Amino acid sequence: MSKPRRSSVVTQGPERAPHRSLLRALGLDEADWQKPLIGVVNTQNTLIPGHMHLDALAQAAREGVAAAGGTPVEFGTIGICDGIAMGHPGMKYSLASRELVADSIEAMAAAHALDGLLLLASCDKIVPGMLMAAARLDLPAVLVGGGPMMCGDDGAGGAIDLSDMFEAVGAWASGKIDAARLAEMECGACPGAGSCAGMFTANSMNCLTEALGMALPGNGTVPAVEGRRIALARRSGEAVARLAAAGGPTPRQIITPVSVANALAVDMALGCSSNTVLHLAAVATEAGVDFDLDLVDRQSRRVPQLCLLSPAGEDRLEDLDRAGGVPQVMRVLLAAGLFDGTALTVTGETAATNLDETAIIGRRPQAEARSRAGDGPVIRPLDAPVRAEGGLAVLRGSLAPRGALVKAGAVPVAMRRFAGPARVYESEEQASAAILGGEIRAGDVVVIRGEGPAGGPGMREMLAPTAALVGAGLGDQVALVTDGRFSGATRGPCIGHVCPESAHGGPIALVREGDRISFDVTARRLDLEVAPAELERRRADWLPPEQPPRQGYLARYQRLVGPADKGAVLL
Repeated sequence: MSKPRRSSVVTQGPERAPHRSLLRALGLDEADWQKPLIGVVNTQNTLIPGHMHLDALAQAAREGVAAAGGTPVEFGTIGICDGIAMGHPGMKYSLASRELVADSIEAMAAAHALDGLLLLASCDKIVPGMLMAAARLDLPAVLVGGGPMMCGDDGAGGAIDLSDMFEAVGAWASGKIDAARLAEMECGACPGAGSCAGMFTANSMNCLTEALGMALPGNGTVPAVEGRRIALARRSGEAVARLAAAGGPTPRQIITPVSVANALAVDMALGCSSNTVLHLAAVATEAGVDFDLDLVDRQSRRVPQLCLLSPAGEDRLEDLDRAGGVPQVMRVLLAAGLFDGTALTVTGETAATNLDETAIIGRRPQAEARSRAGDGPVIRPLDAPVRAEGGLAVLRGSLAPRGALVKAGAVPVAMRRFAGPARVYESEEQASAAILGGEIRAGDVVVIRGEGPAGGPGMREMLAPTAALVGAGLGDQVALVTDGRFSGATRGPCIGHVCPESAHGGPIALVREGDRISFDVTARRLDLEVAPAELERRRADWLPPEQPPRQGYLARYQRLVGPADKGAVLL
């Protein structure tokens, strides 16, 4: 006898007549509740470019659910644009919103006894929040992203994206460009719908969702504006209806140690945002999978970086799509034994089977598609990679006993080993003012503390100060170290996620102006070159920083959030 559907607790039996009367008010009838009830979670709004077009995808997804024998019911949740929230107190809510997304989906799906979920999102914290909810609920679920934005036009014939705009502000502040040029770039950088065009956090997470097995092939790279994205949404709707009818595989059968390692392998090959580690840790935790920074480091040392995407290089997601997208990267890794093809996926088949049988929707991949830089293919061969190691590196040492992260693939060769005097700031605003005011000199190490998950609260991204350094011409001469995070659009010697954070008395709290800080990306070291006895004297005098009184969600978040090396999940 088959197991009753979850939705039967609201649709079956005489005692559920009141419940069914409410379903009838929606226009449903007996034929509809004899099918799996599939929640279509639509994060469409008119505030985020990555989400402005999701209604069209939601309609296609609903059609796909219905065509495959399910009954679609749609509801929404919040979404925050990191780009708009960047550089001001609004960014404190960005990472914190991930938990709200997960909790709201859990509440809706559990309260209404849904049989499956079609998760529709694009941007940075919404995608991992949805994956966390899927793993927590363990309902059949498929995620489909809104797709990457096309790159813009800088007004001089060159490609441009959002990271260039943040760097342009630094160039303007240092007198390298005038206000007219800044305005010209502003008008061309973001041409329309989609998640910003480079390998920033949103696109990184959509690519890794595909590698994790929780999205159909093509999810990471099919552009937002193409009809193929609508077809992908329809197919995703069909896929989740089939999963619900069959009873799985469910997210906890898909998100396993094998698939998490696969996602990290693709992460290293693509040169993704450092935020992916934070989010994969959180998703793994919800799925009951052990995750630590040692796993990240093992994959970093094992898997070479095969792509050089913005902000590290000139290629964008549309170029990766032209070259075959994430499936082509996985094929290369699979052939080298760096990717496990036995992992289950939302197609109901293994990852290897999908790679054999599924092409990018509606387009033949061009494996030899050339990079915009003209120095090789978009996806480099294993014998001629961008770098012999992965795009991310985990650093440890006296400044980060529990680890720190750097987007190694975006660090200039000359800055992979560096040391200099600390310039210490207690907030992003202080540091940004110093950079834009010309106070930072070549050879400095900018330290921004008090920006960790609890200290911020919210572990703000630091794109504004890092981009200001690049724009001022200091991107290859100054390092930045923080217990906060960096946007996927950050490039240069920028080390984040320093753990323990300063609010918890980590060594970063003890750094003083002028202290020598050194790091070596290859050796995976980050050290505060101060005698242990002196650090102990400082620790004896240290007091936790005073926090302003808070109300509402951020106050609750600050009390409950865990450390960055464990995904900054609520404890």
